[in-house]
Parts: sequence; structure tokens; C-alpha cells
Amino acid sequence: MQQRISRLTTEGGAELAYATTGSGRPLLYVSGWVSHLQLSWEIPEERAYFESLAQGCLLVRYDRAGCGLSAPSGRAPSLEFELEELDAVAVSAGPARFDMMGSSMGAPIAAAWAAAHPERVRRLVLYGGWRSGAELSPPSARDHILALVESHWGLGSDVLTDIFAPDAHATTREEFGRYQRASSDAATARALLELSYRLDVGEVLGGVRAPTLVVHRDRDRAAPLAQARELAAGIPGAELVVLPGRSHLPYAGDPHGLVATVRRFLGLRASRRGAGSLTERQTEVAALIADGRTNREIADRLGIDERSAEGHVERIRLRLGFRSRAQVAAWYAAQKEGAR
Repeated sequence: MQQRISRLTTEGGAELAYATTGSGRPLLYVSGWVSHLQLSWEIPEERAYFESLAQGCLLVRYDRAGCGLSAPSGRAPSLEFELEELDAVAVSAGPARFDMMGSSMGAPIAAAWAAAHPERVRRLVLYGGWRSGAELSPPSARDHILALVESHWGLGSDVLTDIFAPDAHATTREEFGRYQRASSDAATARALLELSYRLDVGEVLGGVRAPTLVVHRDRDRAAPLAQARELAAGIPGAELVVLPGRSHLPYAGDPHGLVATVRRFLGLRASRRGAGSLTERQTEVAALIADGRTNREIADRLGIDERSAEGHVERIRLRLGFRSRAQVAAWYAAQKEGAR
């Protein structure tokens, strides 16, 4: 799949970048905290996650003001500003009703927008979200993280990565830390993180009329499960699905379980798990795995260091949705046999 980058201007004059992938009924995706449309597409695990969501629908994503490909606005982050941005992106999705998914900070924002526009949202999915940001962590911990992000964005992004993706491979965590720093400057990151702690949508949840799925990992280290329960309890008829895992990032841990749950709720067919979607280098590494080579041997064969080889193996495993090298080896053998 390829994504198409476009630009729009909100009613208040903010210039935003948005991306569309796939075709079909729109699925408007509200991301968490900071994002970068182009860089996220270059992280294999995150791209695979979005491609899996986009099969059979038109996935619409955007960078909020001051993040990624969107221009700074000069306005302080607020729920009102977030809803204004969503208003503009929703226009790009067309006049028909569409599905909406909010992830992390995007979940309470998506819920608030759905409550204000019940005629526009067909189905609503809220992942890793919360009703009250003040309940995410003790005040002392919030103040420490905010100060760290503001004074030392490099260290702050690393600390947040450990919280967001404890189950991710070390190489993936390093990439995500760099991704966060490239997505916004320290001041913007601090302001958006502070907004996430201020968000409280308890008073508007009752206005959501769309069938709603609240999905959460049971040991999410960034957003406690109790907040997901409150989010679901506040929305009439909402369904709560709890998945195993510690990672807050949707594409870390077990992204396939999450995607399958979301697609079932939206009435989409089960997604393909990525077979045949490896890069040329990944296919080369998969062949060496099937040959029984260790990471050290793969590194020597390809002229790279062992850590890079380990990263290739981990990306292949995640890309194909497998849990072991043996599954990768079996997949490669089956692909080779099918090509004869």
C-alpha cells in the first residue's frame, strides 16, 4: 500500500497535513500525542499496523498542529483546538458517515467529537484511552515527566518510550525515541503531554450515539485499565474488550490481536498478515533463518553487525505476525515451494 499526503486549513487558519491509504468507507484515525505521517510510514512495525487497518477501507490520518508534516499554529493545545482540527479532517473524509478510531490521547478526543457530531460517526473505536487524564498517574510523576520532556527532550523521549513500549525490541524502542524527537520540538511535546493530563471527557461521553468499542491492554503502563472501564461505562452500550499485554503503542506487543478485534467490530474482513510483503533485504534474512543461521552468522554473511541482524529478524517476525524463528523458517519454505 502507498499513502497519499495532502494538506488542508482549519477554520481557525491552522495548516495540517493528512494522509489517505487504501480505498472504501473512510476510517478516520486520531493518533496519540505526537505523530509524523512520513516517518511513521518508514517504521516497518507501525506501517504494517496501519496497512492492516487500511485493508478494505480508506484510512485517513493526520498530524496535529506543530507535529510531523503540519505547521506550528502559535495556539496553545486544547480540546477545543483538537476538535477544530478534527472538524477540518472530517470534511476531507466526505459527506457520508464514517468510522472513527482514537488511540491513546486520540481516544478521548475522538469520543468528544463523536458526541458533538452523532450524525457523522457510524462506528467508534477507542484504544488505550481514558476518561480523565488526571487519573493516569500521581501528580508528582506527571510533573517529573513534564519537566524532563521540557528540559531534556532526548532523555524524556527515551523514558516515555520505555513506558509506551516495554514489549518492543530494543531496536524498535530506539527508533521510536528518535521518531518522537523528530515529530515535534520539546516545547510542543511538553504542551501536548500536559494537555493529555488535563483532558476529561466524562461530561460528554453520554452524548456518544455510535456503536462503540473500547479496547485496552490489561497491563498498559501508560493508561490504567480502570480508565478504560470508566470510558466504556460512560458511553451508552459501549463494548469493552481487554487484550493481554503491557505496551501502550498499538503496533508493539501483539498488534495482530488488536487489529483483528478492531476489524471485526467495524465489519471488515480479517486482514492479511503480511505474507509476501518483506523487503528484498528482509527476504534475504528470512532465507538465512530458514537455513538455520544464527544472528551472528547472518551478520557475517551480510557484512553487518550482530545487533543489526537481530533487528532484521525482529522486524520480519513482527511483519509476518509470527512469534518464533521457526515460524519464519516455515513461512519462507512455503513461499519458496509455492513459487516453484
